[in-house]
Amino acid sequence: MSGLLSPAFPVVIFLIFLGLAGGLYYGLTQQDRNQIQSNLENEAVATINNLNREIRIYTDAIRRMARRMDDDPSLTREQWRQDARNYLEDFGVYQAIEWIDPSFVIRWLEPVSGNEEVLGFNVAFNQQRRLALERSKRTGELDLSGIIELHQGGKGMVIYAPVDSGADNNGFIAGVFRMDVIARQLLTNRVIDAFQIELYEQGELKYQLNESLPVHPHFSVRRTVDIPATDWELVLRPSRNWVNQQYSRWPALTFFTFLIMGVLTSLTTLLVQLILKRNRALLKTRRELDEEIEQRTAIQKDLARLESTDTLTGLANRRFFMEDLSHTLNIADRQMRQVALVMLDLDRFQTLNDSLGHQFGDELLIKVSERLNRLSNERLLVAYSGGDEFMFCQQQVDDIDDIIHLLGQIKQCFDQPFSVQGQSHSITATMGVAVYPQSGLDSDTLLRNADIALYRAKEQGRNTYQFYTEGMQEREVMRLELDKDLSQALANNEFVLFYQPQLNLDTGEMQSVEALIRWRHPRRGLLPPVEFIPLAEESGRITDIGRWVVMAACRQLAAWKGTPQEGLRIAVNLSGRELDDEDLVDHIREALAAENVPADRLEVELTEEIFIQNIEHNRNQLSRLHQLGVHLAIDDFGVGYSSLGYLRDFPVDLLKIDRSFITEVTERHDDAVITRAVINLAHNLGIEVVAEGVETEEQLSFLKNHRCNFAQGYLISRPIPVADLEQALASGVLMAGITADSGL
Repeated sequence: MSGLLSPAFPVVIFLIFLGLAGGLYYGLTQQDRNQIQSNLENEAVATINNLNREIRIYTDAIRRMARRMDDDPSLTREQWRQDARNYLEDFGVYQAIEWIDPSFVIRWLEPVSGNEEVLGFNVAFNQQRRLALERSKRTGELDLSGIIELHQGGKGMVIYAPVDSGADNNGFIAGVFRMDVIARQLLTNRVIDAFQIELYEQGELKYQLNESLPVHPHFSVRRTVDIPATDWELVLRPSRNWVNQQYSRWPALTFFTFLIMGVLTSLTTLLVQLILKRNRALLKTRRELDEEIEQRTAIQKDLARLESTDTLTGLANRRFFMEDLSHTLNIADRQMRQVALVMLDLDRFQTLNDSLGHQFGDELLIKVSERLNRLSNERLLVAYSGGDEFMFCQQQVDDIDDIIHLLGQIKQCFDQPFSVQGQSHSITATMGVAVYPQSGLDSDTLLRNADIALYRAKEQGRNTYQFYTEGMQEREVMRLELDKDLSQALANNEFVLFYQPQLNLDTGEMQSVEALIRWRHPRRGLLPPVEFIPLAEESGRITDIGRWVVMAACRQLAAWKGTPQEGLRIAVNLSGRELDDEDLVDHIREALAAENVPADRLEVELTEEIFIQNIEHNRNQLSRLHQLGVHLAIDDFGVGYSSLGYLRDFPVDLLKIDRSFITEVTERHDDAVITRAVINLAHNLGIEVVAEGVETEEQLSFLKNHRCNFAQGYLISRPIPVADLEQALASGVLMAGITADSGL
């Protein structure tokens, strides 16, 4: 204690804080610099990855155009120019697309405007370019010019895709890019404003973006650009403004904070002695206050208990019960849960009370209360309302079974006679039940309706119970009956598959159908899946139903062998619970083998939401299905997460655009833009596209014009039984009105 009060002690404290402040300032500043360098590395990697990816997309596009010209030697100049215009419109980055004849002279060009001077230009303008083009012509490999001065003016790059190779070579398809256009296309405004970008080829600076930007001298990143046939390096230099924004205020703030803390701590030590003395007096006073508070708390608890508890039975009284019920209903409203209120009335109590005396009645009430109170827990409050009535509030009710279970427990409390004043008396009880929110939205309404139900139960006889909401009973009875019928539906072969065709927009043929389950209920008729599939998922029967659908689809594929429908593929829907089944793939394999059906005739559809649930497990399951040969489709694409990651990571064959985008695709610009983008994205990833919900000729024409592969909807056909499908396909009814004249 004497050292603590020494005059030198505050100085020591200050020096310690000063040392800590300096050390932390240096460490945090160094950490900031490392973080800035790391951020710069990330920016460079992201820029290079984007550059690599986009250049590959553009080279693939030029290569596809070259293959088209090779596949169709009769391609006219006007047809070629139309193709070129389509590519220019789709990608928006090319300065020009050219056809160069085998002697390296530019013959065809699109657009001509702004590029007139290059017609007839020999692109083998020096020995290096000639050797490179000769090698590409001989091997059939792409050739990139590197960064050069374009004949049209400015710096740019040219991709040459040979049309065939060797002796069969028919020149090149070339894509011309201006470096400034590529930069605007690939880089965001943030990157352009914040960084100076340099491209080096074989160690020589070939292109510099933002040459006049004031850059920070201490930070830069150099990385190799992984593009075939190039030797590029990218150097990223941040602007001073970007670097300054990256620096944190924490080093300076920490330094001054510790200095202030040192000063305050030093001053604090000067007051310690006074504080210690003051504390002795405060502790004594605090002990006296604590004793008084404990006495007051005990008194308040006793008062609260007396206010909330019935003095005779020891149960909660009516006032406390109603306050707690109101609070419980507020919570249930937020959590969207049900609450049950049970009113209980002792049968013949008044007769016993009048004949045997009030003392007997009070003792009987106490005995009953003791048994009922054993049911109390955190979800159930038991209260005494007065007279011969008791009340129960059950929280977090999931379904009617929870309430019926409670009613059974209450009835068990009256199974054994009650011993009162040396005599045994058998007592029964009648109950009325009201359930929130069906029977009332507030505590008073719920209590009134429970009381009405109690009196209705008394009218029907004693020792029973009655629900206030008869509609609720009917719905629950219907649900229980439907659940019971569902358990027999498979055994009774009551399910049937309907089929909705998918139209190939390239050939105008029906190549696949989607299988949609229906239930031929013996009393309710034909039920759509929305009326029983949720119940099947809740009860766990969805897995058995899903297996039946797969088996039925395989049987139908086998039945179509040797018929005009032999080439059809059947798509079946899988639920999340089915995908979780470890035996799913084995079952599909066994179903295909049992009917001797090729795996590529079967397609499984999963919604976009299911894809991202339990990603690792789903990737394993779907990879096994893909290895089996089964096609994989994403259903309802666009309404969920729309993550590009799983399109790349999962073996997806088909993407189904959700009907919500197709309904107004010809009226709403945003729907049209999204639909085109999804089609282009899928095609760039090698995935075919189906449009769902096609109902008009205008929608069909739009989809055809934007290279959608398949269409499905009421315009083509509603879901129909297999016999109707076969008859319609045989008679050509499904093709009526959908001809080449209408866009196919």
